[in-house]
Amino acid sequence: MHSPPLWRGRLQLPVLPALPAPRVAGAALEKGMLGATCAAAEMNLEDAAPLYLLMERTGSELGMASTWQKTQEFYNWILESGDPRTDPWPLVYSPLPVTLIFTSYLFMVALGPSCMRQRQQLELRALLLTYNLAMVALSSYMFYEFLVTSVLDNYSYLCQPVDYSRSELGMRMARVCWWFFFSKVIELLDTVFLILRKKQEQVTFLHVYHHGSMLFNWWSGVKYVPGGQAFFVGMLNSFVHIFMYSYYALASLGPRMRQHLWWKRYLTILQLCQFVAIAAHSSYNLFTECPFPDGFNTAVFLYILSLLALFLRFYYQTYVRGKREKLT
Repeated sequence: MHSPPLWRGRLQLPVLPALPAPRVAGAALEKGMLGATCAAAEMNLEDAAPLYLLMERTGSELGMASTWQKTQEFYNWILESGDPRTDPWPLVYSPLPVTLIFTSYLFMVALGPSCMRQRQQLELRALLLTYNLAMVALSSYMFYEFLVTSVLDNYSYLCQPVDYSRSELGMRMARVCWWFFFSKVIELLDTVFLILRKKQEQVTFLHVYHHGSMLFNWWSGVKYVPGGQAFFVGMLNSFVHIFMYSYYALASLGPRMRQHLWWKRYLTILQLCQFVAIAAHSSYNLFTECPFPDGFNTAVFLYILSLLALFLRFYYQTYVRGKREKLT
């Protein structure tokens, strides 16, 4: 008789009783198949290592390719997301020229003093007087343009979105923003003149940080938000620089003008007041509804706080602690 059916998955298959003779053959066959399987497994193990390495290498290359692709996409976004009105203007479309200028500036700061070590300091009085007077004129022009354009266009001093139109006043504000940005490129010469005159003690962290960071801050301002809330920063800074470069112009005339430079301390106080006003202006819009990018307001606020801290430290070391040391 046949044995009863056994469950194999979903089908009931009858299992017949095995004959004695085929058991020996089946055992031999099973043994042979087992040996073949082991041999195949050994071959597979030998081939598996280079295959795994190849897969790992391919995965790494794909990861690098993906990172590079994302970097390219981000760079293209930087290029294409700017204001189409200012993109054709010098140094605006791509961040590479500004980055190159900044890198050259850092190399000059790092290597300039050692290059001047065996050389005699340069006086540069005529050049410094011309340069500082030119910066007074440029700062006066920018302050006038910021102030008059904002008044004619009925700018709000509390909340002002960017006018991206090609109207006369919209383009006028964008142009003065570009000039303000370009003035930050020119102002890198301040450091060059200090190094050439071997005044390395004045090339402090505050000096380098202020000059270098303003370059990138205003590149992004001109590329993405040329106007709006940003006008307030440019207008105040231009106003302060009228007095600052006037002071430098007088100082370049030599020791005989020293008695007329008693107001240096008040110039620093004016700069501190500027930072407080800009911090209040940018922080106000973080807590109100204003159609100006919060990211820019936040960046300006944090940046101004850093300058405020550094200038307060400078003020304390120069006019408070320095005065105490002279008295003792």
